[in-house]
Amino acid sequence: MAQQQKIRKAVFPVAGLGTRFLPATKAVPKEMLTVVDKPVIQYVVDEAAEAGIEHFVFVTGRGKGVIEDYFDIQYELEQMLRERNKNAELTLLAGLLPKAGTASFTRQQVPLGLGHAVWCARDIVGNEPFAVLLPDMIMSAEKGCLKGMVDLYAQTGGNVLAVQECDPEQAHKYGIVGVGDAVGEGFKITQMVEKPAKGTAPSNLYINGRYILQPEIFKILETQERGAGNEIQLTDGMLALAKSQEFAAYPFKGDTYDCGAKDGFILANLAFALQRADIRPAIEGPMKALIASLK
Repeated sequence: MAQQQKIRKAVFPVAGLGTRFLPATKAVPKEMLTVVDKPVIQYVVDEAAEAGIEHFVFVTGRGKGVIEDYFDIQYELEQMLRERNKNAELTLLAGLLPKAGTASFTRQQVPLGLGHAVWCARDIVGNEPFAVLLPDMIMSAEKGCLKGMVDLYAQTGGNVLAVQECDPEQAHKYGIVGVGDAVGEGFKITQMVEKPAKGTAPSNLYINGRYILQPEIFKILETQERGAGNEIQLTDGMLALAKSQEFAAYPFKGDTYDCGAKDGFILANLAFALQRADIRPAIEGPMKALIASLK
């Protein structure tokens, strides 16, 4: 197979209101809530950078300007750190800053769903394949989820979705894929079903918030009718695209935390804190004692 066009750009839909985290999200975007000591969005951007992404496209909304400020230089802070010889902190901040011209921000003025948010990035992405990473979903694995998808894409081309196992009894809550022939580290997708009725799911593999899509999706989303929730759904667009293009799946083997839900957000904080050598010794014992006290 000829070498595929490189995945250079990634879209991050960050326009959501985060109402499940009120009152905190009245003033702080949900993507800026911290897991241990980094905003949720930073974990997702780091995953994209590991996969070789060169251009980061943020689809924002009203009240999300702090995200743009976060990915910029804060001169007063850096000057203060220099004056106090806080070199480690300066190095940390410098390492998180995107290179000049590699971050773009566009607005989704009306909350019309994920498909519409992706469509809002069309002019920045242009006519090339691109990744989409849902910022609520942060992942933990030796090999990043998007990196595995990019590796699979190099073998398959087309479109690639990351999937993960769920309890079969919970399959009706997710977008589920049908399993076809094996290809590389993944398999060909035979069907996509959004929230199948109980007992009808083609597998227990759900789409976990990572996508590699061909640019033809934009033309589909442009004229797509509203679906569930009276919104333009990305899944509906992918189903239309699947009529003419192949989809492959990358089975992600790590852990995924839905930081758009309170339980997932708390679990992410615990899991990532326990991975930290500088934090685990201080919290492991008290965590066990707290759990024991609840029995």
